[in-house]
Amino acid sequence: MAETHVLFVEDDDVIREATQLALERDGFAVTAMPDGLSGLEAFRADRPDIALLDVMVPGLDGVSLCRRIRDESTVPVIMLSARADSIDVVLGLEAGADDYVTKPFDGAVLVARIRAVLRRFGHASGGRPGGVDSGSQPDGGVLVFGDLEVDTEGMEVRRAGEQVALTPTEMRLLLEFSSAPGTVLSRDKLLERVWDYGWGGDTRVVDVHVQRLRTKIGQDRIETVRGFGYKLKA
Repeated sequence: MAETHVLFVEDDDVIREATQLALERDGFAVTAMPDGLSGLEAFRADRPDIALLDVMVPGLDGVSLCRRIRDESTVPVIMLSARADSIDVVLGLEAGADDYVTKPFDGAVLVARIRAVLRRFGHASGGRPGGVDSGSQPDGGVLVFGDLEVDTEGMEVRRAGEQVALTPTEMRLLLEFSSAPGTVLSRDKLLERVWDYGWGGDTRVVDVHVQRLRTKIGQDRIETVRGFGYKLKA
């Protein structure tokens, strides 16, 4: 089985080298770069399976690098931030990152988050979650909600007949909503089902991804139920 290739962009020499060694001990192949520009070059040359990007790197900061990667690929991206309450976390998620990890981090926690992201990306690229049987289905696995069509087998989404480009995380999120239209899904439940968190995580990840999804499928398609969560309008 081929090694999972990780692109790691971090300007701190000690953190970069120690993290690279830890990831390699866990069986990952790692390309480690000290700045954003070299990271972008490595991404384009190597096409890694996942990218770990520190927010504060020279040349091209992590948020801008994430945005450049997202323009070219749906490869999973995890941002690394020194402060859990930093605006950089939200900026990174809005730029297209799928998750973030706060520094300093435990190597085992980082590996677990990487594997969780990779698992859900595997799920998003094939198959469908159990229970996707709600909504109108005029054509096999196609769910229809007004002008929105969700093909749960082909993993495609159309709005008013036009194809909508979603990242795998956005697709997983939409599949959860479309599997139970009209049902309120809490942020904790979405963290568990979409982000594979078996423990409480930062609900900002959910909120930012819901907002990104709304911009693509319609702002009024997903309703906020204050104090409870979100639901897809049937």
